[in-house]
Amino acid sequence: MTQPDVSILIVAYNAAESLSDCLESLAGSGKPVSSSEIIVVDNASEPSLVGLIERYVGRSQVIRLDENIGFGRACNLAASRSTGRNILLLNPDTIAHSGAIDTLLTAVREVENAGMVGGRTVTPSGDHDPRSCWGEPTMWSQLCFATGLSRLLKGNSVFDPESLGDWKRDTVRDVPVVTGCLALVPRNAWSAVGGFDMDYFMYGEDADLSKRLRRSGLRVWIEPGSVVTHVVGASSPNSGAKTTLLLAGRVTYLRKNFSVKEFHVARMLLTVGVAWRALGAGLLRRRDAGWLVAWRQRRQWLNGYPPYNGVDQSVPHF
Repeated sequence: MTQPDVSILIVAYNAAESLSDCLESLAGSGKPVSSSEIIVVDNASEPSLVGLIERYVGRSQVIRLDENIGFGRACNLAASRSTGRNILLLNPDTIAHSGAIDTLLTAVREVENAGMVGGRTVTPSGDHDPRSCWGEPTMWSQLCFATGLSRLLKGNSVFDPESLGDWKRDTVRDVPVVTGCLALVPRNAWSAVGGFDMDYFMYGEDADLSKRLRRSGLRVWIEPGSVVTHVVGASSPNSGAKTTLLLAGRVTYLRKNFSVKEFHVARMLLTVGVAWRALGAGLLRRRDAGWLVAWRQRRQWLNGYPPYNGVDQSVPHF
């Protein structure tokens, strides 16, 4: 059996409509010219998505889980069962444009030290969506978050550094973080760093993977010719739960990539930033605001995710 050029890995949790659109795009104009296989993980969706998935891919390419084990762990599971020379991570709430996948495959063939390459995401109306990549979390970015500068001067390259400024993701550029929304990783690079860190349940694992690839001397960058439409939030939890998960992922990243002293300072800054935002939400009487919910549930994220113990851990109940 010929080894496919790329294994397309999709982790789905509910959101049947967006997943259907994603798979439809891969069967239509977004289908790569290069040989490919698609593996979809149904992360304990209710109702099950297996029937929908099997309309597009063979039964052997569907992994149905009884518990939601999180994004990174599900990707690792799918990767372990894949056979492609390259691994493509694709969100279920994306629609691949024509040539999106082939553009990334061409890019990694031309770069000797390819680690991970992403593309450009746009909204359903065709507007720029910056979420395909981010800047690296640093002590400075944490300070800007704590003081509110990153919010007051959103998109400013100095005071909101993780936004990467006003760059529209429209040029080839090395970046600190390619997100798991759309990311191609050569199998040898994936294997060299061990895929995603299993300690992360959701959010932060792509920043951590990008960091480990770069530390290994591999390139992480954006190819703007690869475009997907991103229906933001279609596959995400509600605002409060999402914010709490984002913070748990951020604290986990800080714990793993900062020194002990730096970690405690960075976590303090993060906590201050959340407190200010929660206070603002409370004053505005926005009872369903994500920051307010996250502050009330701060015990759930202050220490980050617990170390993975080798047993599938179901979705945290926030």
